[in-house]
Order: sequence, then C-alpha cells, then structure tokens
Amino acid sequence: MLICKYQPSSAKENIKTLDIWHGSKSLSKKINTAGQQKECTILQTWNKDICNHFWYCCKTADNPDQFFDMWTGLLHHVTGKHSWALGACHHGLLIENSEKELIKSHSVAHQKLSLIVLDGRWLKKVHKYLNFRSTAELESFHNHILMYASKRFSFSPPVYAARAMLAGLDYNYHIHRLPKKNNDGSIQYCGLFNKKSKKWSLYTVKEDKDYGYIPDLQSAILRKRLSAVGGLPRTITRRPDDPRQYGVLSGVPAPATQDLLQMQLSRGRGEPLPKQ
Repeated sequence: MLICKYQPSSAKENIKTLDIWHGSKSLSKKINTAGQQKECTILQTWNKDICNHFWYCCKTADNPDQFFDMWTGLLHHVTGKHSWALGACHHGLLIENSEKELIKSHSVAHQKLSLIVLDGRWLKKVHKYLNFRSTAELESFHNHILMYASKRFSFSPPVYAARAMLAGLDYNYHIHRLPKKNNDGSIQYCGLFNKKSKKWSLYTVKEDKDYGYIPDLQSAILRKRLSAVGGLPRTITRRPDDPRQYGVLSGVPAPATQDLLQMQLSRGRGEPLPKQ
C-alpha cells in the first residue's frame, strides 16, 4: 500500500514561483524513465496526457489542497475508473472505443506511476506552480539578444550595452505583430519538426518585420552629432567596474614567464623550449 507524505497547507505563503513548463518537463522525464523499465512501457503512451493533466490542475486549482484532489484522481482515470468514493474526473463524456490502452490497477506500471504522482518531496513544491506562470517570454527575449550579441564573439562593455539596447528596441517594436494571413483570409501556420522528440509541432507565422524605428533612430543620432561641441572621442576611460581590468580570472596566480619556460618541455621530445 502506498502512503503519501503530503502535508496540506493551511495558508498561502509568499514564496517564489516556478515555471510551469519546466515543472511539466521534469515530470515527463520521470515518467519516461519509469516507462523504460520492465512491464512499464505503457507509461510512455500516457506521458503526454499526464503532463497535460498537470497543466490543467495547476491552472484550475486555487490552493494545494484542491490541486492534490484533482491530481490524485489521475491514478483512477488511467485505469478507466472516472468516479470513486472521494471524487470524480472533471472531463465530459469520453469516447468508448478509445485506442489508448488502460493501465491495470495494482500492476507494476500503476505502482510506478503512483510513486511519481504521490511523491511527497515533489508535492511539497507544487504550490510554486499554482500561479501558472512561465518564463517563455523572458527566454525568448534572451535568445533575441543573441542575434545582436552572440556568445561566440567578445564585446567590450560599451559595445555589448549598445547591442543589447538595439535588441530591446527590435523586440519591443515587433512584439505585437499580427499573424500573417493567406489570400483567403485564413491564418498562416507552419510545421516545425523537433529532432529530439521526433514530433511535429505547429506555430503561427507572424507578419514580416518593417524596422520602422530605424529612421527615427538615425535622425536622433544625426541631431546628437550636429549638436555636439567636440569631435568623436578617440580614447575611452574604463569604468571602475569594468571586468577587463582584472585580466584572465583563472583563480590561480600566474607565474613569471621565465619560470614557465624552465618548467615547460617540448612535446614528444622532452627538451626545454628555446630561449631565443
């Protein structure tokens, strides 16, 4: 018999919020790992449905207790039982001839799923997902910055700041683009194949960017240059917090070059490097 160590909370606490997508991804990994074990392959066919149910519970539940009631009903639903002594499923009428195979109650797969669903350590942090928030927009903006300041190149702090501001102008100006439409007025979609999951997904094609802010930006730059008293600066004084003043931060003090020359041996020959 499985015993859940979940402790219901009596009041809401001011705690940080976790990303709902990352929570669902972590849950999917656990189910996929359990589905690779003997007599548990059926869990992989239910993986997406269980994650969708997690999203629904986090979006619908107002408190951890309500989440727990809906979440544990999953263990009955996968066996084909949609009503029990303490509750029932919230979905409507289901199709009788469903192709999805049901999980047998008290089977090895059902026991593995119960260990995941009733994991007390995982349930203790479920309340951090109930605000139903996602960092997708923030991650999208960070990826957008990489278009202007790639990690493959090194930029000085002023140059990086300028590129980051250009990325912010581009992102904010085009964030509310409308979906692109076909000739018949329907919204245009495009399929995207994920090599890792080997699945196709659909996303909406947005209107092309027009970069309408660039003429205003060029005019502002020209006015600033015409109103300037002196010429362009040839040298720039480093700020006190400029990290370049510290050099390479290896964590180990660099020895003198002559000391390295004495210790270094030519590869393969075992001879010291030439001094001249």
